[in-house]
Amino acid sequence: MYSKILVPLDGSKTAECVLGHIIEIAGGCTQVELLFVAEPAPPGLYESREEAHKKLMAWGKEYLAGVEDILTKDGVGAKSVIVEGKAAETIVDYAENNGVDLIVMSTHGRSGPSRWAFGSVAEKIIRSSIIPVLIVVPKACRTNR
Repeated sequence: MYSKILVPLDGSKTAECVLGHIIEIAGGCTQVELLFVAEPAPPGLYESREEAHKKLMAWGKEYLAGVEDILTKDGVGAKSVIVEGKAAETIVDYAENNGVDLIVMSTHGRSGPSRWAFGSVAEKIIRSSIIPVLIVVPKACRTNR
């Protein structure tokens, strides 16, 4: 049903909780694109904005290569993409402009004041994407009801 799945990752273990779901959904016949969005980096204490950006891009490339290896071992072919921009808007634009059929991502499960203060990339994507979005809530973020 889905020929191209987009998996936005930010380097966190929470974001990676989607990988098991991707392995189940993809089943060897789907193209999976791993997306890392490099947001504009503030200058560090001892480095310029350009140096910070170069380090972030290099780290993102290395990180996605490791995730690709994990998926490949489970029979899922994946392609890594690194783009620059603001996370939510960039993910939605990338999905709409690159033939993506499904976006699969996790949420950090923030609520209350922290959600209000920091916003939710996942929520922004859900509200603005014309492409279906599958949200995975990590076990550690679930509330017991």
